[in-house]
Amino acid sequence: MNPSDTLAQAERLKALWQLATRRDLDESARFHSMLRLACEALGMELAVLGAFNGEYTARYAHDTLGVLPEGRVIPIGDTICQQVFLAREPIFIADLVAHPQFRDHRLVAEAGLRAYAGVPVWAGEEVEGVLAFMRRQPMPEPWPEADIAYMELVAGWLGYHLAQVRQREVLERHALTDGLTGLINRRAAEVRLDEELARARRHSEGYALAMMDIDHFKTVNDRYGHAVGDEVLKAVARRIEAGLREDDWVARWGGEEFLVFLRNADVRESVFVLERLVTQVKATPIATSAGAIRLTLSAGIGLPAGEDRSFRNAVEMADTCLYRAKANGRDRVEAQEGGGVLWPAQIIKRALRDGRVVMANQAIVDLETGEVVADEALARVRLPDGHLLPASDFIEAAEGLGLMADIDRFICSAAMSRCATKVGGGIVGENFAHFVNLSPQFLARRDLVEELLANAMRYCQTCGVEFGPIKPVVLEITERQFLRNLDTLEADLRPLLDFGFRLALDDFGSGYSSFLYLARLPISFLKIEGWLVANMHKERKIRAIVESLARFARQEGIITVAECIEDATSARILREMGVDLGQGWYFGRPLVEAS
Repeated sequence: MNPSDTLAQAERLKALWQLATRRDLDESARFHSMLRLACEALGMELAVLGAFNGEYTARYAHDTLGVLPEGRVIPIGDTICQQVFLAREPIFIADLVAHPQFRDHRLVAEAGLRAYAGVPVWAGEEVEGVLAFMRRQPMPEPWPEADIAYMELVAGWLGYHLAQVRQREVLERHALTDGLTGLINRRAAEVRLDEELARARRHSEGYALAMMDIDHFKTVNDRYGHAVGDEVLKAVARRIEAGLREDDWVARWGGEEFLVFLRNADVRESVFVLERLVTQVKATPIATSAGAIRLTLSAGIGLPAGEDRSFRNAVEMADTCLYRAKANGRDRVEAQEGGGVLWPAQIIKRALRDGRVVMANQAIVDLETGEVVADEALARVRLPDGHLLPASDFIEAAEGLGLMADIDRFICSAAMSRCATKVGGGIVGENFAHFVNLSPQFLARRDLVEELLANAMRYCQTCGVEFGPIKPVVLEITERQFLRNLDTLEADLRPLLDFGFRLALDDFGSGYSSFLYLARLPISFLKIEGWLVANMHKERKIRAIVESLARFARQEGIITVAECIEDATSARILREMGVDLGQGWYFGRPLVEAS
């Protein structure tokens, strides 16, 4: 090497050293500057630091050709860098056109690239990526040793800085993560809450905070030891995290206490989410090395109030509500907005506990004769002040909280008892149908299905009437609830159908899958969606749909029931269309009979 070359080599090494040791650059600026400097020093047109993670990503790039923009993702098999990454050795190709493996590569054909150099970038003992240089002119053979040494030095410096970044990320992750549960810790949660608060202000969104606490956790530690207590904490953390909505998150706040952030949630929505979490944890025992342990959770919900939207005040409110939940017996969710108020989840739980879920019955009429030929058992909740809460006010919450099976259980038993009394007393005939709704949650519980069958057999014996293969009880299912495997649904229904219960498909016409259920299941009654009935006067197409449904059902031997009939005109039109039965306020509102 002549003196001028030696001087040039020393100058480019000095420039690289000065850049690598600058303290005023962040990592991104340092990497971009290093790639630009290396390109200029080596006479290259493209420098890229690529990462491999299932695919190749151009993580950092200095690209004067516009061939490989930063952030671009490419299948690994389409990259020359794959050879470097797999071999863990540098590759220097002076002329890609003359190379038997890469002469037809798209970088040659499309971008006209000729020279390629790839060097593995080591971060500690792992290859973090590949540093590649390319240009449109071939390189002399052999590749200059000084250039190879320079590229390896650049790769070494990049690897050193990447290792520092990785180590810093690990340390930050440890500092911000709870070591036991893997959740973010209190320190990280406070930082994130500040960010969430800023976001909520920008987008004018609300939020809710909840404090959740494991009831009697000290007893678990005292009885089973702290190792089992740790198992419980990890399991509860996983369950809470799995039960949240997509944008919500949970942190371990300390001890057995968890903080839950609910984005864009009002008090009703947040109570619903927290009630569901409490119910899910209670429903299934925690598996531990000491055996299964049943646990309950208490939760308090806080929301920003007035002008002060600080999360710290919301945390204080959540703490206060959590204390109240503990004081009121644990295993509950407490929330306050202005004054104390009960929300649907609390109403249902207390009604089930206090025996205030009641049955109301609505008449179903033969549209041809006007005779009452059936009725439907409907769930109602009697409030402490005596008022009745309609199903529309609590069914959605009950479904979300997993309480529908308990409601169905009561209504089914009450409906069969009433059926036995009415038939046995001669008040209604043997052909009078008693409709009762069943949810997916009920049908999935084998114990409840077996209990229903046992009760049905007992009531059939006590009513004194000898029924044939067809029983007077009709089970209603709603297709919007059964978004699951039809084979599973058929298997769940089979014992009930074998006993002689008939099947009604409710809200028919509300969804495409209605027709799948009609094709697969032995439907005896088709209940036409109330919206179709209410709007058939306004839209000719809707009227034609109802008429075609009635005609199809008659051809298949299925009895049609029109819901939500509110006037004589609707009843007449439906009768003329060939609809068999009608139900709605025109014929009578649901009534709760005196005990």
